[in-house]
Amino acid sequence: MMQTGKLILIPTPIGNLEDITLRGLRMLKEVDAILAEDTRQTLKLLNHYQINKPLWSYHAHNEHKNIAHLIKELASGKILALVSDAGTPAISDPGFLLVRACLKEGIAVECLPGATAFVPALVKSGLPSDAFIFLGFLPEKKGRQTAFQQLSAIEYTMIFYESPHRLLKTLTQLAEYLGSDRTASVSRELTKMFEQTVNGSLAELLQYFSTHPIKGEFVIVVEGKK
Repeated sequence: MMQTGKLILIPTPIGNLEDITLRGLRMLKEVDAILAEDTRQTLKLLNHYQINKPLWSYHAHNEHKNIAHLIKELASGKILALVSDAGTPAISDPGFLLVRACLKEGIAVECLPGATAFVPALVKSGLPSDAFIFLGFLPEKKGRQTAFQQLSAIEYTMIFYESPHRLLKTLTQLAEYLGSDRTASVSRELTKMFEQTVNGSLAELLQYFSTHPIKGEFVIVVEGKK
């Protein structure tokens, strides 16, 4: 009987290369191949830990057409790791479609615990963390206004990812739809040398980032409706 393989999702550091588990490193050494969002980025991590494994490209632009091939490889007995450029695969990164396809075909899926940017940002915000909603990146154009209208009614702490060139626009719209006095927190460059978290009202955050350089990747945490 042919043995079915396994898909293993392995979180990678979001900045500091030390933030990978011992188990994650062992798994990267043991798998048959590694599916990488950006092979050049993943190669830096592998080289740092002297891991030499085949790297297969798997990203948002090729995941649909690659799934059938990958399922065939897994069904033949291969053990494949899936990593993103930073953090946990399938959290605002490719991975969901492949996991769903594996489950449909009866192929085992394992996900290791590890780095995810929104967790330290939430904890450092000082906002309630017993119940929260993670929304990833807000729509850039279509559906953006509707999304903000829906946010105003949410009673849980809300967490978003944002890029530097849209940070001010998003803070402005959050203040407009949720109220400028709503408490929030913005973290950037988590785990890196210039890590920073700024807490305050949305109005205060907007004022701060209007007068300071906006660099790095951002996590926005916002208080829910009272």
